[in-house]
Amino acid sequence: MKEIKNDERLNMLNHSCAHLLAHAVKHLYKDAKFWVGPVIDDGFYYDIDLGDITLNEEDLPKIEKEMKKISKSNKLIKRIELSKEEALDMFKDDEYKIDLISRMDEDNTIISAYQQEDFIDLCRGPHVSSTKEIKYFKLLKVSGAYWKGDANNKILQRIYGVCFESEEDLNEYMNFLEEAKKRDHKKLGKELGLFMISEYGPGFPFFLNNGMILRNQLENFWYEEHTKEGYEFIKTPIMLNKDLWELSGHWYNYRENMYTSEIDDKTFAVKPMNCPGGMLVYKNSLHSYKDLPLRVGELGQVHRHEASGALNGLFRVRTFTQDDAHIFMREDQIESEVVRLINFIDRIYSVFGLTYSIELSTRPEEKYIGDIEIWNKSEKALEDACIASGHECKINPGDGAFYGPKLDFHIKDSLGRVWQCGTIQLDMNLPERFDLTYIDSDGSKKRPVMLHRVIYGSIERFIGILIEHYAGAFPLWLSPNQVNIIPVNNEYHLEYATEIKELLKKNNIRVTLDNRNEKLSYKMRESVVKKIPYTLILGDKERDNNTISYRIYGSDKTITLSIDEFINMLTDEIRNKKRKEN
Repeated sequence: MKEIKNDERLNMLNHSCAHLLAHAVKHLYKDAKFWVGPVIDDGFYYDIDLGDITLNEEDLPKIEKEMKKISKSNKLIKRIELSKEEALDMFKDDEYKIDLISRMDEDNTIISAYQQEDFIDLCRGPHVSSTKEIKYFKLLKVSGAYWKGDANNKILQRIYGVCFESEEDLNEYMNFLEEAKKRDHKKLGKELGLFMISEYGPGFPFFLNNGMILRNQLENFWYEEHTKEGYEFIKTPIMLNKDLWELSGHWYNYRENMYTSEIDDKTFAVKPMNCPGGMLVYKNSLHSYKDLPLRVGELGQVHRHEASGALNGLFRVRTFTQDDAHIFMREDQIESEVVRLINFIDRIYSVFGLTYSIELSTRPEEKYIGDIEIWNKSEKALEDACIASGHECKINPGDGAFYGPKLDFHIKDSLGRVWQCGTIQLDMNLPERFDLTYIDSDGSKKRPVMLHRVIYGSIERFIGILIEHYAGAFPLWLSPNQVNIIPVNNEYHLEYATEIKELLKKNNIRVTLDNRNEKLSYKMRESVVKKIPYTLILGDKERDNNTISYRIYGSDKTITLSIDEFINMLTDEIRNKKRKEN
């Protein structure tokens, strides 16, 4: 999949197409007013005020038709530079543009706008030179969006679209969207019995039996691998006193996203992050320089208030479990520990067939704690460690956490989509705020440096990503149901099928037996719909020869083996976490 936002030509095309959309909307809806129309990772959108008119998907072809008409007319696109005073006069009847212009800092600022025939709008640009260059586009969907993202403001109508250089690229992208729709984790989560969302708890997912099997496999794998890496494990309370959150800085920097309650006339907050609890655990005992690095892991459930309009299956929820770890170390251990951690993350992602890139997010311009000197030192340490591990890292200015810079791991799934999951955050501030110390070799007290890190990011979101990455057809070790047994005829083959089921269960293989009085072809199709890795078909030949015949999901080929060979094959596939390429 092409990265639209980071491709200079595609970025310009999509920016220009956003204006083409607005131009067409203005022709069709004379009273339309426009907020902003930025390029995003997968195209563009425009936020529009249409008064009392509400658009739906059926209106998009009409707008597309008008866009094509304007495109064919080959209107020149001109850049116009205005003073702030001129811009305010030009858009004096448009409260949205007046708001944008008024918030520009300097009165002598040069403001740019782009005009094509009878349509003009503010924009930094650049744009293509003529509407004729904007040929291969598609409007994708329409939704509501609060003006400025504030729930107290009016809801505008947001139209999403995408534009490409060629018809071939556009068709390829539309095929990609169709494939992505088939892999939608919300749809597959329901069909495969993995999770549900109730109206009684928006943003609070319920994991069903199959989802719990999948989740437990991921958590067991997490514990096994972290044990190999020398981690110890803790569990911290889900609710703690407001004083702790003030000490950590969360109360002043994250209060609007926290849930609170009164206990014994004191304010408590449900934890939005696991870090402060980890600080208290460290302070609970004395530490020597010989103890460091100290690696402490926690699968900690957190709660964060997200806007209802942002909730999205398992991708954006209000409660989730972070696979957190806090690593306490000496300054001279920073580079080696981060290198080790990058290699560890690499090993975990490779099991799932996920490739990744790394981004270094630096100090935010506002809402940060600590001295700039410490921030600069921390940022350099992360960059040096990334290079030492043999990886490049892209700089993402101003996107660090409020307490420290971070390395973000952007994984790429089987469709080429990019997801931000793993994070390594270097923190020299919280150890200072919590007065964390260790006894150095000379007997003096020293301040440890700390790493916050996650690999999955959150269990919930990672499961959502894996559902779409594998299209619900999980590798054998993850699959909730690994084998489905179908007797050809219950009267003659059910007894043998039951024996095979019990034998597989004894070998810790998750198995079901379909003994319904349905046609064999129907039961075979259902096994495929449920994406079960192995389906056994047991008839006279298998019973008489003490063998099994199986089909692998995605294949029509039937293979016959002895039961011992089959069990050994599955046991090896599960133990080594083998995966079939998508």
